[in-house]
Amino acid sequence: MTLRMLLPLWLLLIIFVPLIGLALWRVKASHGARRRDWLRRSGILVAALVIGLCPAVPRTDSELLTSNAELFFVVDRTGSMAAEDYDDGRARLEGVQADMVALTEAMPGARYTIISFDSQATRQLPMTTDARAVRSWADTVTQEITAYSAGSSIDRPLQALTDSVNAALERGPENVRLVFFLSDGENTDGSDSTAGNEFESFEALGPLFDGGAVMGYGTSEGGMMRSYDGTSDTGFGTDAPYITGPDGQPGISQYNEDNLRTLAGQLGVEYTHRITPDDVSFLVEGIDVQDIAADGRRDNTTYRDVYWPAAVILALLLAWEAWDLTREVPRTRRKNEVETRDRRRENSRREPEPAGKGSPR
Repeated sequence: MTLRMLLPLWLLLIIFVPLIGLALWRVKASHGARRRDWLRRSGILVAALVIGLCPAVPRTDSELLTSNAELFFVVDRTGSMAAEDYDDGRARLEGVQADMVALTEAMPGARYTIISFDSQATRQLPMTTDARAVRSWADTVTQEITAYSAGSSIDRPLQALTDSVNAALERGPENVRLVFFLSDGENTDGSDSTAGNEFESFEALGPLFDGGAVMGYGTSEGGMMRSYDGTSDTGFGTDAPYITGPDGQPGISQYNEDNLRTLAGQLGVEYTHRITPDDVSFLVEGIDVQDIAADGRRDNTTYRDVYWPAAVILALLLAWEAWDLTREVPRTRRKNEVETRDRRRENSRREPEPAGKGSPR
């Protein structure tokens, strides 16, 4: 048992000790009903003091607050990620959403960074321990606007990822870093890299990561993609028109497993093909959060307040006090009326008769 105190102890003593002392003195000096009233008021003050002291029972839990694991999500948002060849007709990005949330849940207490790329690469979420922020981003991620599409380029996020990892390395060189690259492997843009199966190597980043995976979405048969203009009525999951090719026919996007496996080799992580929202815990099985916890499992003390019995007693005593006061008002009024009437009668008897009144002529 401990006292959490709603006010400083000295202030509680200054307020309640004189009042309780006065009430007890009145109890001793009173008799009958008046004594009962002051006993009740003493109980009200004592109950209020107990509530102010706020007794509580401490409970200590072992809670993992943070670990030194850092997860880097690199997410492909190009138009091809809207292709509907994931899990029986759903968009590839829906698989990305499910897997990001699952990986976050599989690594509680870690730090998370999100880098997305389409026509350009940007860091969407700076490193944070807030897993809810990752879920929120995953739940709202969209493909790039179709009119702005500049094709797919696997190496487009290379610089952004390099900058983020180097910054993390400076802050905590001892931390464990995992990278998850979520893409369909298409490499169709020739402006920043050679289109096809050639792209700038990620090999220099490989030694900086302790694990992770390249996660590939889509099928060799491919799928069509809904157009997206930035509004909620378009994009995957809607009835928006399909993106068409130069011949006016709906375009077909096919995932490129060769590119994804090459990328996995450069990063030194495994490759996994994701066509259904299956379990992802196997991707982090070799990472024991308990072992890499920066602060270990720290004791987290919570308190369960137990002043509620005093609050119940206080409420009952106040109700009793209010009831007595409501009964006292009519009695006092009647008493005052009787006293007033008696004084008037007494005054009328004492008033002298006017001179000569009633005397014979």
